[in-house]
Amino acid sequence: MLIYILLGVGLALAVEGFVYAAAPGAMKRMMAEIQNSPDGALRLAGLFALAVGVAIVALARQLGGA
Repeated sequence: MLIYILLGVGLALAVEGFVYAAAPGAMKRMMAEIQNSPDGALRLAGLFALAVGVAIVALARQLGGA
């Protein structure tokens, strides 16, 4: 179980690091937009991301047999 947590955290950091390295200006603009976004919109986006993430993990476990 711990290995899956470590793999997930590592993958998330790798993807986020890639985006910051590839397009730092775009990330700055996106962060400025987030500052101006209403809490409800951010909450909805977070719930959507959570649902998609759980679905991907469930699919990966089903395909991988874990």
